[in-house]
Amino acid sequence: MVAHAAAAALILKLVFPRVGAARHRALVRWWSAKLLRIVGVATIVEGEPPARGETGAMIAANHISWLDIFAVSSVRPTRFIAKSEVRDWPLAGWIAERAGTIFIRRERRRDTARINDLVHEALARGDCVGLFPEGTTTEGDALLPFHSSLFEAAVANGAHVHPCAIRYEHPDGTPCRAMAYVGELSFMQSLGLVMRQRGVVARLRFAPVVEPAGLDRRAVAAAAETRIASLLGVSMEGRAPRTPRGPPAAPP
Repeated sequence: MVAHAAAAALILKLVFPRVGAARHRALVRWWSAKLLRIVGVATIVEGEPPARGETGAMIAANHISWLDIFAVSSVRPTRFIAKSEVRDWPLAGWIAERAGTIFIRRERRRDTARINDLVHEALARGDCVGLFPEGTTTEGDALLPFHSSLFEAAVANGAHVHPCAIRYEHPDGTPCRAMAYVGELSFMQSLGLVMRQRGVVARLRFAPVVEPAGLDRRAVAAAAETRIASLLGVSMEGRAPRTPRGPPAAPP
């Protein structure tokens, strides 16, 4: 893990400034896939993820673990929206920043406009942008109400939203709760739990794309939420819709 993180630091410092966006994406995909191999997690993809050449694509996924970013990026290199505190993490924060993570200041309710501009720039470059609309992690057995504010970027840019249901499984198909980065776990404690597991599969199920044309952000969020809930097999019955008050709390 240490050697792989060091390799990332060298690539970001020495290689990224000298190559174009397509090479950036290829390197992110390679690095993410190798990280999953190091921690012993295999990836199974169902449905249709954004095509490599697709422009104006966003991925909206449920959130379980810090591994979610790498699982998705191993399939389709993606620039995720994350809380600004991640930037302060030792080494990992520097890697995330240099790799193009879009940081949101969750304490500022008016930060959505700035994020929309950054997403617009990323989509214009042909990058795929990812978000975790729940705003926090779960153990994977539930789906929290989606915050709709960040879907404004999809509406404003006419981006196709690809709902993605993430699930971590033991070899027998049962959920692997040890992969969840929840509660008071530190990153190192979570990493230890992840690396003690054997034969874990990260199953990524992509639902049909949500077209934002003619919809507002709440309708796009509701469509993505419904499709992910269906893929996860969780119920949304009786749940009151969430009314956002500014930017959501970004994922850990």
